Amino acid sequence: MFAVYITHPQVRIDPAVAVPQWGLSELGVARARQTAGHGWVRDIGRFLSSDEVKAKETAAILADGRPVEILEHSGENDRSATGFLKPDAFEDAADWFFANPTESFRGWERAVDAQARIVSAVFGALETHDPAVPVAFVGHGGVGTLLKCHLAGVPIARHDQPAGGGNLFAFSLADRALACDWTPIETWRGWMA
Repeated sequence: MFAVYITHPQVRIDPAVAVPQWGLSELGVARARQTAGHGWVRDIGRFLSSDEVKAKETAAILADGRPVEILEHSGENDRSATGFLKPDAFEDAADWFFANPTESFRGWERAVDAQARIVSAVFGALETHDPAVPVAFVGHGGVGTLLKCHLAGVPIARHDQPAGGGNLFAFSLADRALACDWTPIETWRGWMA
């Protein structure tokens, strides 16, 4: 059976609001709703989300009334030391973050620490999970990339999702092998596609 790691789609960016409190934009909500109708989403037997608003909103739309568990320690890499960065400055900072995984960018959580945290959270949740039940982890692009690097057995690098968020990668529950690269949530057709 499969697991998917899903990133939240587009958000309402508000520099006056802490990033973990940002919610989905109208486009993000529409993309999540479109995806919720796919058969592979209806087959998911367990949804886990980070505790950030945009991830919880995405998970709730996809789950469509089914329970969503909050997965502790699965939030985005901690960037609170710099606060909001304008898009160009953020992209430069993200490049540095992935290129220097054992160092901190101006007080950010180090990539190696964020990777250890997300891997531990996801693998911990899978320890007691029935491998016959498809599962979805809903979270963020940065830590999702770090998890994907771990699953692929490659060093930390910016093997990033396409811009805008709302992408996924899948992996096998049997052997934790990657099944697909980042794919927009509304175009993925499922494990057997």
